[in-house]
Amino acid sequence: MGKPPNLYTFPDVATLAASLRHYVLGAQADGLKRHGAFKIAVSGGSLAKVLAQALLTPGHGRPDETIEWDKWEIFFADERAVPLDDHDSNFKLLKDDLLDKLPAGTPSPVVHTIDVQHLDDVQEMADEYEQALVRSFAAKDSVKLPVFDLILLGCGPDGHTCSLFPQHPLLREGDAWVAPIEDSPKPPPRRITLTLPVVTHGLKIAFVATGAGKKNILRTIFDLEEGAGLPSGLVNEGGADRVCWFTDQAAVEGVLFPKRGNL
Repeated sequence: MGKPPNLYTFPDVATLAASLRHYVLGAQADGLKRHGAFKIAVSGGSLAKVLAQALLTPGHGRPDETIEWDKWEIFFADERAVPLDDHDSNFKLLKDDLLDKLPAGTPSPVVHTIDVQHLDDVQEMADEYEQALVRSFAAKDSVKLPVFDLILLGCGPDGHTCSLFPQHPLLREGDAWVAPIEDSPKPPPRRITLTLPVVTHGLKIAFVATGAGKKNILRTIFDLEEGAGLPSGLVNEGGADRVCWFTDQAAVEGVLFPKRGNL
């Protein structure tokens, strides 16, 4: 087994957001060195608000504190088969919480949304989104899997992440980069998601989990054997020490797994 994931715990969300900003900027710097761009996948849920809190805070003007938005290429770790202005859309969440609040004159990142022409055919939607990944990650050379500079995830109360749910057959998908799901146990039922091999292949993989509502599932994931088979536990296993969890104290109350206070 590889090295364990990193569990970071902060007194409150504001302190967490400051550390998350530092972490994201480090991933950006690595991406710019590797290929002159920053390729990131983001999930939905409460993540967008914390990410906005992290990234909308003014930096100190130093080069390593500068967010180079025009070099960002944003994908969605999962998306719901709904119009882009629907309240269930992960794109709308990110747009409302972050993208629409960027200061005037900020260069725009490239944002890869789903093709809404295929709302009635999630297989076609997944295929189209995978082709967007191929154009970005395999334009020059064929690759087995895309390698994101950073994948930002949430964790549901059942241990799901992206739209990968416990005991779902999609957890065994080993060929596709993007897969459709039509029977999500959480509404809306029709979605697309990055597959587990793509998620665990990220150079950096971060979960953000805050609030007392997360403490039971985090205890299961980190302290109990059964947690290893949950989707978030499988990411821990596959990503090893490339995985960092950003939590507040309420979310890890009672968790025995060793915690760290700073990056």
